[in-house]
Amino acid sequence: MKEIEIDCPCCDSRLLIDVLSQKVLRHAPKASLDEFGKPVQDGKRWDAAARTVTDRGSRSEDAFDSALNRERARPRDLDDLFKKAKDKVDDRAQRHDE
Repeated sequence: MKEIEIDCPCCDSRLLIDVLSQKVLRHAPKASLDEFGKPVQDGKRWDAAARTVTDRGSRSEDAFDSALNRERARPRDLDDLFKKAKDKVDDRAQRHDE
């Protein structure tokens, strides 16, 4: 991944851009830059990022648990479908014999 940093000509913010995807990876307003032009790391941004990662993790766990429950119920569901199909065939056979 090739990244470049540029200053926005409109707002003087520092932008970190992925050259291949052409997406802005980071936007730092001029007021939040240090004397070297790098974004100042503050606790608020770190805490917000940590909350985002934690939220994604819990959603992943929820999705995993849901998929696991579906897989555990699958044999029962397939048995139910098979029974319904068998009953339907039996009903047709009874009607045909009458």
